[in-house]
Amino acid sequence: MADPTDREGVAQGQRQFSDDELQDLVASTDSGARAPTNRSIALLISVTALVWSLFQLWIAQPQLWFGQYLPVLNSSQTRPIHLMFAIFLAFLAYPAFKGSPRDRIPLVDWALALIGAACCFYVFAFSDTLAMTARSGLPTQFQVILGAIGIVILLEASRRALGPALTVVGSLFLLYAYFGTGWLIPELIEHEGLSFTSLINAQWLDTAGVFGIPLGVSTAFVFLFVLFGSLLDKAGAGNYFIKLAFAGLGHLRGGPAKAAVVGSAMTGLISGSSIANVVTTGTFTIPLMKRVGFTAEQAGSVEVASSVNGQIMPPVMGAAAFLMVEFIGISYIEVIKHAFIPAVISYIALVYIVHLEALKKDMPALGESKSFLGMIVKFFIGFAVAGVGFTILIYAMRTLQSVAPDLTTPISMSVLLLVYVWLVAIAARKPDLEVDDPNDPEIKIPTVGEVYSTGLHYILPILVLVWFLMVEQQSPAKSAFYATSLMLFIIVTQKPLKAMFRGEGGSFGETFREGINDLGDGLIAGARNMIGIGVATAAAGIIVATVTKTPIGTELAGLVEQLSMGYLFLMLIFVGLFSLILGMGLPTTANYIVVSSLMASVVVSLGAQEGLIVPLIAAHLFVFYFGIMADVTPPVGLASFAAAAVSGGDPIKTGFTAFFYSLRTVALPFLFIYNPALILYGVDLGTTSGILYAVFIFCVATFAMLLFAAATQGYFLAKSRIYESAALLLVAFTLFVPGFWLNQLQSPFVSIPPAQFEEAVANAPAGSRLRLQIEGPDFNTGDIATTTLVMDIEGEGTAQERIDASGLLLFPDGDEVRLDEPMFGTTTAETLADFDFYADEPVRLASIEAPRDRLPKEVFYIPALLLLGLVIMLQRRRQTKPAF
Repeated sequence: MADPTDREGVAQGQRQFSDDELQDLVASTDSGARAPTNRSIALLISVTALVWSLFQLWIAQPQLWFGQYLPVLNSSQTRPIHLMFAIFLAFLAYPAFKGSPRDRIPLVDWALALIGAACCFYVFAFSDTLAMTARSGLPTQFQVILGAIGIVILLEASRRALGPALTVVGSLFLLYAYFGTGWLIPELIEHEGLSFTSLINAQWLDTAGVFGIPLGVSTAFVFLFVLFGSLLDKAGAGNYFIKLAFAGLGHLRGGPAKAAVVGSAMTGLISGSSIANVVTTGTFTIPLMKRVGFTAEQAGSVEVASSVNGQIMPPVMGAAAFLMVEFIGISYIEVIKHAFIPAVISYIALVYIVHLEALKKDMPALGESKSFLGMIVKFFIGFAVAGVGFTILIYAMRTLQSVAPDLTTPISMSVLLLVYVWLVAIAARKPDLEVDDPNDPEIKIPTVGEVYSTGLHYILPILVLVWFLMVEQQSPAKSAFYATSLMLFIIVTQKPLKAMFRGEGGSFGETFREGINDLGDGLIAGARNMIGIGVATAAAGIIVATVTKTPIGTELAGLVEQLSMGYLFLMLIFVGLFSLILGMGLPTTANYIVVSSLMASVVVSLGAQEGLIVPLIAAHLFVFYFGIMADVTPPVGLASFAAAAVSGGDPIKTGFTAFFYSLRTVALPFLFIYNPALILYGVDLGTTSGILYAVFIFCVATFAMLLFAAATQGYFLAKSRIYESAALLLVAFTLFVPGFWLNQLQSPFVSIPPAQFEEAVANAPAGSRLRLQIEGPDFNTGDIATTTLVMDIEGEGTAQERIDASGLLLFPDGDEVRLDEPMFGTTTAETLADFDFYADEPVRLASIEAPRDRLPKEVFYIPALLLLGLVIMLQRRRQTKPAF
C-alpha cells in the first residue's frame, strides 16, 4: 500500500503515522520492536523463533511416530522448554526501555536471555531430580537460588514484553506470600507467611506455579492456534477476508464501517491481538469510513470495538478460552457452545450500530447503493446453505466410516487434496488480490463474484479445524495440529499450483521458493507473536500459586462480598470494575487468570446464597468479557491508541466512543448471569428440540440486542426521545430475561418442610431438580452461613437411593434434618466445602424448594412487543428515511 502520509500531513483528523510506524507499533506490542542490523544476530533471532515453532509442531503431532526412536516428552518437560524459548526471545526482541538501542543487543540482555533460558532448561533436564527433591518438599540450596533467579528474570521479561502491570502485580503477590502480615496487608487476608525456600519451591520448582496450568495451556493449545493464524495471514487470507467483507457490505450506507466490523470478525480467526487487528484492517477501513462521513474518533472506535471482540468469536477464541477448559473441567466444544450466541449477537448489534450512525448522518454509499435488509437475507440464505452442506458432509463421512472404516482416512485425505487443487485452479483464473490504497481518489468496490473465488481454498483449513473440534470432538491441540498441517501444505503449494494453472510453468521453481519463504516467515512470525503470551501465562502462574498457598482467594472474595452487602448484582459490578482496572495494564489472558482465580467461585456461591444458580462457565465468561474491555477503556486502552494513530483522532475520545459502542459487550455478561439460557446452558444440542430451542433463543436474543443498540444510540426509526429509548431498553430487557417479571408475580418454587425431605425426593419426577437451603457455621469464620444446593433427581430409584446418589448424608432429628460431611469426591462435597461439619452448631437443612407449575415466562413477550409497537407507531410519524 502506498504511504499516504506525504499527502496528508499531520493535521488533526489526518493520519499521523506512516505504515512503517504503525507496523512498529504492532511489533513493539506483539512481537518485539528490536531489529538488529547485525545479520548474524538477526538470523539467530529468526532461527530461534523458527526452531520454537518446529518444536511445538513436533510435540503436538498426535501420532507420536517417533516414540520408538525418541523419548516422548510429558507436560512437565515441554512447559520449561516452551518458557525457555519465550524468555530467550523476550530479551533479544524487546528493548529494556524506550531509549534502549533497537539496532543491537546489549551485553546485559544477552546475559539475562542466557541465564533465564538456563533456569528453564534446568527444570526440563533435571525433572526426575526435582521430583525426588523439591517436589517432594526437599529442595536443595542450589535449586532455591536458581528458582529465585528464574522468577526475577521472568518478571523482567514480562515487564519488557507486556509493560509493568503484570510485573508489579506478580511482585506484590510474591511479597504478600512471603511476609503474610504487615502494615500494608489488611487483617482480613493476613497469614503466617511462607519461608523463602517454600515460596521459591511453590513458584518455580513445583508444577503448580510458573510451570502450572496457564503455561501448560500456552504450550499445548495456544501456540498452535497463534501459529495457525500467522500462517493464514502470511498466505493472504487476511486481505481476502477484508476484500470479501467490502464486496458484500461496501455498497451499503456506512458500508466501510460495516465491512470493518465483518472483516475484523473474520480476521479475528487470524490475529489473537486486538492491536494487530486494528492496524491490519484499520489502515484500509478507517480512511474509508472518514470519507463517507464518520469522524476520526468514530472511525477509530468502530475498528476498535470490532477488533477487540475478535477474542470472543468462536471457533478460535483467545487463550482464555483454553484456560476455561482447564479451570472449569469442560471440553472446548462446550466453551464454544456457551460463547457462540453472545459473540454473534454482539457483532450483529455492532453492524446495526454502524447502520444507525449512517442513518443519523445520512451517509452516502460508496458506489451504487444496495439494500441492507437484502444483504441480511442473503447472509442468512448463505448461512443456511452452508449449514445444509456441512450436515450432508457429516452424514457422508459417517456412511463412509460404517461402510469402509479402514479406508476412511485415505479417501477423505484424497478428496480434500482434490478439492484443494480444484479451488486453487478456480482462484488461478483471476489475478491475485492486491492491497488497495484507501486514499486513492478512485475507490472501486468489488462485487462478491469478483472476490469470493480467489481465496476459497483458505476456508479448507478453517473447515478442518471446525470439523475436528465440533464433529470429531477431538482435543483443541489435535484439531489445531491437523488444521496447521494443512495450512503448511497450502502455503508452500498454492503459488506453484497457480503458476501451473496459469500456464507459467517456467516460474514454477521461483514460486516454490516463494512458498518456502512464506512458510518460514509464517513460522517465525507465529513464534514471535507467542513471546508475550508465553511470558504472560508463566508470570500469571505466580498469582495462581499464591492464591492456592494463601488465604487471599477466599478472604478477598469475602471482602468483595461484604462490600456488595450480599447482593449479587452489586458484586458483579465490583467484579466487572476490578477486571477493567486490572486489565488496563494486563493482557486479557493474565487478567482473566487473576480475576477468575479470585472471583469466579465467589460469584457462584453468592448467587447460590440469593437462590440463583449461576453456572461456573457463566462466571468465567463474565470475567473474560470485562477483561477484553480493558483494551478499549481509557486511559490505557491500547487498541484505542492504535486506532487513533491510524485515524489521527484523539486517543482518549476514541477510547470513550469505543466504550460507548461496546456497551452491548458490557451488558451481555450481566444478562447471561441472570438468564443462563443465553449461553445455551442446559440446552441439549444433540436433540431436535434442543436445536430448535437454541435457534429460538438466538433469534429472540438478536432482536433484543438490536433494540438495546437502538436505545443506546438514541435512534430507531427516527431520533429517539428519552422515554422512547427507555421503552426500548425495557423491551430489550424483557426479551432477554422474561423470567424476571414472572418471578415478581409467581414464586418459581413451592416450599416444603425439611422433615418431608424423603417424601419430596420420592415424589420428584426423574430429571427434575430440588433446591435445598443449607445453613450452618462457616469453616473460616464460624458465622452462620447459608447456601443453595441443587439436587438433581436421577433415575426411578427409591428416595434413599436418590439421596445416596447425591452424596448427602442426612440425620433426621424431629422436625430438623442435620447434615454430616458429604461423600468425598461428589459435587455436593465441593459445594458445601466451606461449612464446618464438626462445630458445636450443626449444619442443617433449612428448607426445600420444589419447582411449581406456573405460566410460561414467554408470556411477557406479549406486553413487551405491544410496547415496542407503540414506540414504532410514535416514531413512524417522524421517520424521514428507510430504517434499512
